[in-house]
Amino acid sequence: MIRLILVDDYPVVLSGLTAMFNNHDDINVVGVASNGERAAQLAISLRPDVVLMNLMMPGMDGIEATRLIKKSAPEVKIIIFSGVNTQDSVVPALNAGAMGYILKDASEPDLLQAVRQVARGEAWLHPQVVQHLIKQVQVVEEQEDLIKRLTDRELSVLKLMAQGNTNQEIARLMVVSTATVHSHVGRILSKLEVSSRTQAVIYAMRAGIVDLPED
Repeated sequence: MIRLILVDDYPVVLSGLTAMFNNHDDINVVGVASNGERAAQLAISLRPDVVLMNLMMPGMDGIEATRLIKKSAPEVKIIIFSGVNTQDSVVPALNAGAMGYILKDASEPDLLQAVRQVARGEAWLHPQVVQHLIKQVQVVEEQEDLIKRLTDRELSVLKLMAQGNTNQEIARLMVVSTATVHSHVGRILSKLEVSSRTQAVIYAMRAGIVDLPED
């Protein structure tokens, strides 16, 4: 028996989903929630097998609720249930710990398959969602390829830039002239095909070359 929690801020959606899932002998809806905060409370206390989590909700959204649940109850598996299908929503949701992402226009068989598959510990992603992940991988690969253009010296300058150092500070740390650092920075921006220091640092972070600066 798969123990399931449903989360959506529309009561009619919750009642419809509850009736649908409870019509199948292998699934038992053990709780419903209309917001992210309540969803996290229920999931942490009831420890269901799966949470079907709406993405966009007033107050705490589905991504933050997913993050909270995975922190306190990592064994709980979460499927994002959303009408939004953009890279800005898909990637953060999966990064937060969701194992599945299904669209709200999905058919009943697809919803059932998603819940059953995730309950077994297998990911379930809508085909359109997979396309976003492919694009994300391609972006990272492109960034890594451009990073490879940098010399060891330029990589060193980029890492010092990421730490918030000015050209003068980098010059002092590397024991070179400010003009030399300025030239390095110019070549870094050109090779990474960006127009500012900030873009260059973000680019390098996404490619895994430098870490986020510590507070």
